[in-house]
Amino acid sequence: MIELAVDLPAGSIRPVITAPDPVLSAICEEVDPADPAVVQLAADLLATMDVSPGCVGLAANQVGVGWRVFCLDVGSHPKTRTCHGRFVLVNPRIEQASRNEKAREGCMSIPDFTGDVKRATRLTVSGRLPISGEMVTFSTDAFEARAIQHEVDHLDGMVFLDRVMSAAAVHRRKVYLD
Repeated sequence: MIELAVDLPAGSIRPVITAPDPVLSAICEEVDPADPAVVQLAADLLATMDVSPGCVGLAANQVGVGWRVFCLDVGSHPKTRTCHGRFVLVNPRIEQASRNEKAREGCMSIPDFTGDVKRATRLTVSGRLPISGEMVTFSTDAFEARAIQHEVDHLDGMVFLDRVMSAAAVHRRKVYLD
């Protein structure tokens, strides 16, 4: 398996932006993965994801930064089949996608709703690692593939509600009491 983990500085927890903030609908800019500000953002994304219950990924614009950077860690999700661990990708690009399937998605930036979204269940993605700028390309499937597409959509100025087939595919998020 390809090594995607990098040693990042300590991160700060940032507030998560919610819809309809315009930063969520703006296309994010490519950045230099070695830029110290990008490296710090990568660390902050991971720190913010780590303290957010149920969060498996976070895009830069979800913390108010219009750069093409996202973090992901689907390791603890029950629908995960393939897992590349905890990682950050800079300037990601989906190279290949196939075998579409509909499934329910949620998002920290749309806290009150979930939706049924059709996405590829197999994909190949490329991007650069923070700090070194090393280009990596890897293939994945199932839930990790869905989560990567969800985060890349954020970087392209889209949220999952932009992909639902109809209003009937949008659902109020269930709240579970302890």
